[in-house]
Amino acid sequence: MHVIATAGHVDHGKSMLVRALTGMEPDRWETEQRRGMTIDLGFAWMTLPSGQVIAFVDVPGHERFITNMLAGAGPAPAVMFVVAADEGWMPQSAEHLAAVDALGVRHGVLVVTRADLADPGPALRQAAGKIAATSLGELEAVAVSARTGRGLPELTAALGRLAARLPQPDPGGGVRLWLDRVFAIKGSGTVVTGTLQAGTVRAEDELTATPAMRTVRVRSVQSLGSPVAQVSGVARVALNLRGVSKRELGRGMALIHADRWTVASVIDVRLAPYPPGYRQPPGTTSLPPQLTLHIGAARAVARVRVLGGRFARLSLDHALPLHVGDRVLLRDPGAAPGHSGERPVFGATVLDVSPPRLRGNGAAAAAERELASWPEIPAAADLLRRHRLLRASSARAMGLDGLPTPVSGEWLADPAHWQRLRELLAAAVAAHAERDPLAPGLPVDAARAELGLPGRDLVEALAAWRPGGSAGRPIAVSGGYLHGDAAGERERADGAPTPGQRVTVGGAAQVSQLRLPAAVASAVQAVLADLADAPFSAPGAERMRELGLDVRAAAAAERAGLLCRLPGNVLLAPGAPEQAARILAGLPQPFTAAEARQALATSRRVVIPLLEWLDREGVTRRLADDRRTMREPPGSAGR
Repeated sequence: MHVIATAGHVDHGKSMLVRALTGMEPDRWETEQRRGMTIDLGFAWMTLPSGQVIAFVDVPGHERFITNMLAGAGPAPAVMFVVAADEGWMPQSAEHLAAVDALGVRHGVLVVTRADLADPGPALRQAAGKIAATSLGELEAVAVSARTGRGLPELTAALGRLAARLPQPDPGGGVRLWLDRVFAIKGSGTVVTGTLQAGTVRAEDELTATPAMRTVRVRSVQSLGSPVAQVSGVARVALNLRGVSKRELGRGMALIHADRWTVASVIDVRLAPYPPGYRQPPGTTSLPPQLTLHIGAARAVARVRVLGGRFARLSLDHALPLHVGDRVLLRDPGAAPGHSGERPVFGATVLDVSPPRLRGNGAAAAAERELASWPEIPAAADLLRRHRLLRASSARAMGLDGLPTPVSGEWLADPAHWQRLRELLAAAVAAHAERDPLAPGLPVDAARAELGLPGRDLVEALAAWRPGGSAGRPIAVSGGYLHGDAAGERERADGAPTPGQRVTVGGAAQVSQLRLPAAVASAVQAVLADLADAPFSAPGAERMRELGLDVRAAAAAERAGLLCRLPGNVLLAPGAPEQAARILAGLPQPFTAAEARQALATSRRVVIPLLEWLDREGVTRRLADDRRTMREPPGSAGR
């Protein structure tokens, strides 16, 4: 199916032409038929000789009903522009053409009606010249008389050629059905109609009514008066809905797949240049502070903030489901008509459906410069440069495709911004280590706040990411802390240990390499010297005070792999638990804590936390009578 809207001046025969083509009455109201003037939208359809179906949306031509005209023409991808041979170009011809151009419609056919009343040549040439300067370009033109039937076969053939040129929308795209009629049928409930531009609607689908964000279910689907299991755009559809009353819906609302659209109340737009040969409206720097925005069958009041040049930020009085690249029409209903009777309208392309706030002096000018560098329809890379970080679901709801691989979970990042964040994180970790060398590292949450990131997962992803694949200083994450893995770099250079690795340290030079404060390094070396001949004689509290080795300093030495720290701040040399396991494996099994204490030549203060460590590590097994036995053979306890 293809959907074509009519356009043209009042009383130029649009409805009569649709009636002659389809054999159907497009004027639905008795008042319209009695007065012979279309007031509201009308609908009719015909089948071409090729079998293709064309549905017409007949719009009113009177200036008082321009909003109804826009509601009908807005969702239609093509137009049948009508001019009467006996009257020629008229004020509403100009206003309708300006609206069609502002909406960016590129497909259509020009029909000169009443060819039985006057020579259609002058009207055809005048209209064709006007239309050629707009988005429609040069249209195929046909002269007809709906009264006598002259030219109707030629028009039918032209409509077939137009239908063949129309692009085919994606049946898998997100549904956005702008409602142009809402009514109730006794025994069935609420029914809505509209032009489905893309996507597919099926019975039992769940859709969301915007802007209320109310979930509704499709009970049944009709298209062109017949029930169907499903229908894909472009098509005229009628949906019988569950879960919503007629009073809750109205023209201009939309039914959408909620996760496929951004329901936006603030947008950035690029104004289209006015077509050559038409009166130029006031420049963008003198746009009125308030305009009416039209898209599909919807309209909203928009407060205007000019960013500069052809770019503006619009704040809507109610949210609309939008995509980047949508075309909208802006008009000032209160503006005085021009010399030819039309009021100025502006076409605009939506560039951002969730723009960042403008903060500080010069923010608007900076936004204008950024938007001016974008292509006509922005791509995902453009939006990522602006937003820096976006969830993939948010990007898809903006209508973006070709998304990059997420950096973490659902998060997408602009590459340059991600590189800069990594540099800032490395600097923050280094600065924290400089300020507090005994700290376990920079807390992940503190790093998240410092970098202004929305989640911890991004901090951890940044730490794991290596710029350029292998270059850049590594950052380790452990226990909720970040620390520069300087020891890891040294291990590759000279075999020094990584943080947390249990090693036997041989001398003061090696201790000093691990970037502990000099006093702490000296104290650690003294402890290691004390333990050299008595590996399980952990220093007592007095010796620790003498050395100035408090809990924080001992923890820092443990993280550097220089000491093994057991509960109660019992300090042993790295590898001491493994050495103890080998000794205990030589005892008659099972053994008591006292037997272990004697075998290790140590005190109860040391042996109890040491045995508990071995229990936790699965090296020993504690029996019901508090004796223990080795789980693993000697030599396999290394951990």
